[in-house]
Amino acid sequence: MSSKPTCHLIRPEGSYEGKQGLSYFTGIAAETVGSTGICMHLLTMPPGARAKAHMHESHETAIYVLSGEVHTWYGDRLEQQTVAKAGDLFYIPAGVPHLPANLSDSPASAVIARTDPNEQESVVLLPQLDGLVP
Repeated sequence: MSSKPTCHLIRPEGSYEGKQGLSYFTGIAAETVGSTGICMHLLTMPPGARAKAHMHESHETAIYVLSGEVHTWYGDRLEQQTVAKAGDLFYIPAGVPHLPANLSDSPASAVIARTDPNEQESVVLLPQLDGLVP
């Protein structure tokens, strides 16, 4: 068996439940392709879906919204809010608490990339913040 790196094609057919309370399509990660510095997944949030308040302790997150819109509360007390719509790019710095939700009556889909190759290892749940967002 060769230890030389090679390319991989991933078809996001399987899914897994993230600690954040959302279901992600299997994508590029240490677990699937052996990546060492990045992961990338597809997320579709059904109408009314909401994640648990969380942060990614030492990793940045970049999001490209494919369809729909996602409200995201962020900041130390989730005191700021933005709405990312189809075609928007959204950046979340490492260590910033956030809580995304789909408040619409249509699904919202996004490509999510993170500097953590292990999708769930840097997720830190922040249950003390969940009640701050109605």
